[in-house]
Amino acid sequence: MKKIKIESTIYVYENLEALPQDVFYLVERAKEARNNAYAPYSKFKVGAALVLDNNEVVTGNNQENASYPSGLCAERTAVYYAGSQYPNAKILKMVIVAGSEVNKTDEAIPPCGACRQAIAEYEVKQELPIEIYFMGETGRILKSNSLKNLLPLLFNKSML
Repeated sequence: MKKIKIESTIYVYENLEALPQDVFYLVERAKEARNNAYAPYSKFKVGAALVLDNNEVVTGNNQENASYPSGLCAERTAVYYAGSQYPNAKILKMVIVAGSEVNKTDEAIPPCGACRQAIAEYEVKQELPIEIYFMGETGRILKSNSLKNLLPLLFNKSML
């Protein structure tokens, strides 16, 4: 048996004021997107904002459905829209802002497993890491320089 050690590096920003200006702008766009989320069942709204290498900013929010598996997360909404509208553009940065209408959300909320896999697909496709910032309504903002920090053993097309 051989042991493999996997390490991830996550950066912590204590507050919004500590963020670079371009990321702060994406946070504001993600918050706007979150406000438009359709989450009547979970009461948990998420907004995402991406900046592409063509300087376009794309946003998305979660869209729920009474048939729960039929909904879509904010991250995938934004990533798929970017892929549809700007198929040759690369995603440089992603900001995710999550908040509950029921409970205070003061911890950074990372992307779910399905979103991690979707983001990984684009990161592999574009051969360029995507910076991912995520947060709750308040509190610290966490940053990963690549999806590989959040999902180190990627399943991708090379395995098919």
